[in-house]
Amino acid sequence: MEPLRKNTAHTLRFQGYTAEGMGVARLEGRVVFVPGVISGELWEVLLVKVSKNVIWGKGVKLLEPSPERVQADCPLAGRCGGCQYRHMTYAEELRAKRARVQDALKRLGGVDVPVPPVLGAEAPLRYRNKVQFPVADGKIGFYRARSHQVIDAEDCLLQPEQTAEIRRTVLEWMQEFHIPAYNETARRGLVRHLYVRTNRKGQALCCLVICGKELPHGPELVRRLQEKTPGLAGVVVNFNLRDTNVILGEEFQTLWGRADLEEELCGLTFRLSVPSFFQVNRDQTQRLYQLALEFAGLTGAETVLDLYCGIGSITLVLARQAKRVIGAEIVPEAVENAKENARNNGISNAEFFLGDAGKIAARLAEERLCPQVVVVDPPRKGLAEETPEIIAGMGPERVVYVSCDPATLARDVKRFGVLGYTVQRVQPVDLFPRTAHVETCVLLQRGTV
Repeated sequence: MEPLRKNTAHTLRFQGYTAEGMGVARLEGRVVFVPGVISGELWEVLLVKVSKNVIWGKGVKLLEPSPERVQADCPLAGRCGGCQYRHMTYAEELRAKRARVQDALKRLGGVDVPVPPVLGAEAPLRYRNKVQFPVADGKIGFYRARSHQVIDAEDCLLQPEQTAEIRRTVLEWMQEFHIPAYNETARRGLVRHLYVRTNRKGQALCCLVICGKELPHGPELVRRLQEKTPGLAGVVVNFNLRDTNVILGEEFQTLWGRADLEEELCGLTFRLSVPSFFQVNRDQTQRLYQLALEFAGLTGAETVLDLYCGIGSITLVLARQAKRVIGAEIVPEAVENAKENARNNGISNAEFFLGDAGKIAARLAEERLCPQVVVVDPPRKGLAEETPEIIAGMGPERVVYVSCDPATLARDVKRFGVLGYTVQRVQPVDLFPRTAHVETCVLLQRGTV
């Protein structure tokens, strides 16, 4: 048999998706990944990269389309790296995400539990309350998929229309006053990112991230934003002079208005500055947090430990139905925000500690803290290897795991299983429609089979 070679074409039937949303097919015992296809479709595929076990390809001719295929509603679909599922119905996207969670739990976690349909969004468009536009070469937009090349984005269907207006105003201001974009290769220029945060009241906070010590023509920018943006709450400059991929620097200056916005979530009020972490889809976050509260099964008598608490959003939701809640977070500003949010909402039974989640849990375990419930909402990399054992050593009856990555969730569930905790309930929630990301809430119970 002739070996498979790059730039040869093959007819392939696709069955399933990768974690990044690409279609999966098989060719002579090797897995083939192709973007922009739908499970069940038959394609003529050009092989782009061939390795020993994996092949990457490009669909060149659709031979049998899926009934779930739709015309992409965004002109940047396939070029911008933000969305992976604009070529299919929302129902098919939700099926793909459910299958991803189910497969990860079974294959990586060794757990064969029923996974119900993903809780989809009632409004899968215009849901993001935060956007960070990279700025380069006279463009304000998004990175092309798997690159640092910026493509212009006049509008984005995941962002409020208000955000697009702010982007246009800033771009026109840069062009008129010859404000240079930052060039990360040459390490010259000024404007690195445009950051916009919005809230459900229609207010907007605009922040320019610059590689410099001052922003020229700042008053002109403020005046134009005021004229063009109803609901503008504030204009802020962030100074980031470091050679880094980290978007924000540590120093801020308010040019006009406020430096934060107020947002309501699950009946609580939160103040959000530019660096504050807050889930970008408010409506779906409420559903996710209500699930976490339901899984926690609180009666008002429990002590709850909330690891990776951020600005205290889940912590404060739990606090209203618990006796005592302790939050742990490694970001100093987030801990201060959490304490302020507790005060602003009149919650006195929540306390917050600054530090690594695992180390805080270990310290509390040494102090003989015995929470009945532990909630974890870790970053994409999941829990540190030693953290499940530390948590199990505290003897909680229930562990509620809120995950943004099915693979690391499955790995950690397996670790908890060895320690005597079994999965009782699973519920995926779609916080990021039209992208490959999916959140999952899992209830682990001690000593059950």
